[in-house]
Amino acid sequence: MIKSVRTMIVLTVLSGALAGCGSSGTPHSGTAALPAPSGSATDTAAPSQAPGTEPPAPARGPKGLTPVFERRADSAPGAGPQGSRDAGGSAGKVVALTFDADMTADQGPRAAEGERFDNPALIATLRRIKVPSTVFMTGRWAQEYPAQARSIGNDPLFEIANHSFSHYAFSTPCYGLPTVAEADMRSDVERAFTAIRGTGARNVVPYFRFPGGCYDDVALKALAPTGVTAVQWDVVSGDAFATDADAVAEQVLDGVRPGSLVVMHCTRSAAPVTEEALRRIVPELRERGYRFVKVSELMRG
Repeated sequence: MIKSVRTMIVLTVLSGALAGCGSSGTPHSGTAALPAPSGSATDTAAPSQAPGTEPPAPARGPKGLTPVFERRADSAPGAGPQGSRDAGGSAGKVVALTFDADMTADQGPRAAEGERFDNPALIATLRRIKVPSTVFMTGRWAQEYPAQARSIGNDPLFEIANHSFSHYAFSTPCYGLPTVAEADMRSDVERAFTAIRGTGARNVVPYFRFPGGCYDDVALKALAPTGVTAVQWDVVSGDAFATDADAVAEQVLDGVRPGSLVVMHCTRSAAPVTEEALRRIVPELRERGYRFVKVSELMRG
């Protein structure tokens, strides 16, 4: 049972990294309020989702919630999260790579027929090149691959965060995903934590990523009792349904700034070129002086 009663949100910032992805309008900025998009960036959702598509820029959301990470849309290149003690300096050249391990509650038959929602090669590469990372895992993924979830969750290189149990949307529309009823939102998140910890994973952190990045005021209020910190991103990798690893790498490399948080995927069938792209992304960012951190370290800033 999750006892904390705080809710914080990591703001989505639709910056230059999303140019050409179908986003319209000008990103909102500021620190007093949250955006409340009905969808915010490419996530592994349904096979019919067009790769790289983006909804309109987010509208302003409810006041009174505490943002813990934001790069202002009007900040200069190289600016990191507001409040970061090292932002903009050489010591502040950190980046968090995050990987969504997506699997919906009703994809068991597809897994039984051989579709792979895991990506062991990606995890092996992260280990080989020693990249600390945060895996946002659905409870259903943990149930399908318990040995992998336990291995990831007991490796100090990684931490596991919550990506819901079923990978259903918490607001609609959201890339055609089924929607979690308001009354079930809290239990869905808590059920995911139970499934993940039930594998024996120990490095489980109280962060949550909305499936598809889709949320609204109702969802935020429903999850307040869980105490999770909702984590979005400022760099979209574009790896969902991509077939060109170089294009994915270029999108990440073009978008990363000190303090960036990148969304990628650990789902082989829906993001088949992520591991290949990573083998280019990591050395090039290290050559630029970047250091890789987990989300928890980025938060401590």
